[in-house]
Amino acid sequence: MERLKLRYSDALKSLMTLEEILREPFSIIVRDAAIQRFEYTFEALWKFLKEYLKEKEGIISNSPKACFKEIFSSGFLTEGDTVRCMEMTDRRNDTSHTHKEEVAHLIYSKIKGYYTLMKNLLEQFGDKIG
Repeated sequence: MERLKLRYSDALKSLMTLEEILREPFSIIVRDAAIQRFEYTFEALWKFLKEYLKEKEGIISNSPKACFKEIFSSGFLTEGDTVRCMEMTDRRNDTSHTHKEEVAHLIYSKIKGYYTLMKNLLEQFGDKIG
């Protein structure tokens, strides 16, 4: 259970840093920092979900998309939000290509929506983690 609490705490802290950068006025440096923070927040989120599924549901999921599908099956996501999580996973995978302006622009343009999606998802687990 301690590992689950630690993963949850890591995800929340990461989310706070993402929220912080999203309040900054746009610049290329802010865009790049937001993409980096999105990347590690996404990683913290899916690793928390993986641990939650393992500890609380007895389900082993070894990829972000598998975790989101299982979280949907467990009732934490709507079908629409699950589709957005799959898209978010694809954008996370694109972060290694941010040297291309069009890719960086696309990812940055989606981050505020992904922030809200991740925040809403994490909030559902507060009472369940303790």
